[in-house]
Amino acid sequence: MADVARHAGVSRTAVSFALNGTDAAIPEGTRRRIRDAAAELGYRPNAAARALAVQRTGWYGLVTEIVTAPFAVDIVKGAQAAAWELGSFLLIAPSDEEPTMESLAIEKLLEQRVEGIIIAATWHRGIRVPDNAHDVPCVLVNCYDLDNRVPSIVPDERQGGRTAARALLDAGHERIGHITLSPGIAATVGRLAGLRDEMRLAGLPLGDELIESSDGTADGGYAAATRLLDLPERPTAIFCGNDRVAMGAYDAIKERGLRIPEDISVVGFDDQEILAGYLRPGLTTVALPFEEMGAAGVTMLTSLAAGETITDRQIEIACPLRSRSSIGGRIR
Repeated sequence: MADVARHAGVSRTAVSFALNGTDAAIPEGTRRRIRDAAAELGYRPNAAARALAVQRTGWYGLVTEIVTAPFAVDIVKGAQAAAWELGSFLLIAPSDEEPTMESLAIEKLLEQRVEGIIIAATWHRGIRVPDNAHDVPCVLVNCYDLDNRVPSIVPDERQGGRTAARALLDAGHERIGHITLSPGIAATVGRLAGLRDEMRLAGLPLGDELIESSDGTADGGYAAATRLLDLPERPTAIFCGNDRVAMGAYDAIKERGLRIPEDISVVGFDDQEILAGYLRPGLTTVALPFEEMGAAGVTMLTSLAAGETITDRQIEIACPLRSRSSIGGRIR
């Protein structure tokens, strides 16, 4: 900083004010000269020294096991964009579903003096928050605290189920089959509840024979779709619990010589682009709002770090429809 001051012909205090954005009575021409001198000399502020002086780092930590998952880029993208906009920076620590590893990742972030921590999960579920995460403000993304101490940002699974059902009902379908994911998880419960909501509003039955379970894989989707197609009165549309299930359902449908969407319509969930965008025909699906959840997590964390009180402890983010080519009209 002293070198920059000499180069620009100003005091060191003026350099400090100009480079730190302090609102001081420094003419714009002088500020420009200081910035030019800093650029020419390759000056960079000492973040550690600045943090020590002001007792703030402006850093948040993101702990997640999804850094290699298909959706990871979206949740990180949303969180990082929101952090930049708020003048903060995101440090990312990978972990896995092993609590010891997660706690260790949090400890490493705390050593860097992060002002808050986001814990993001690869699938919507309840978790136990490690004890050391409570040392700073903490927010959960795509998961929720089983002990109800930490606020969370989660997808609105029920609304997503309603959206999928409404797309099929609007196309004229009245007999809709559903292939669920594993029993009891938030996605299974919420998406099925949303389907039931819309069917009830439409005054249409949703018999137990139209609901088949799967393990969330393409093989599971194939087996479940086969059972639906073997019904004496098969459904005219199938709402699949995720896009991998839909991929298996495509195979079962095509094996029978049926056409999508002319003979039967299919809707997925997740909008996993590597699948949904490349199935033929393109799969209409409901998107999980990972980017929006990441951004909302940073916004909530910023409020907590500023000492604000959070009244809404769980925020649900809407899951939008991604229309492609797998829904056809049904003549009543």
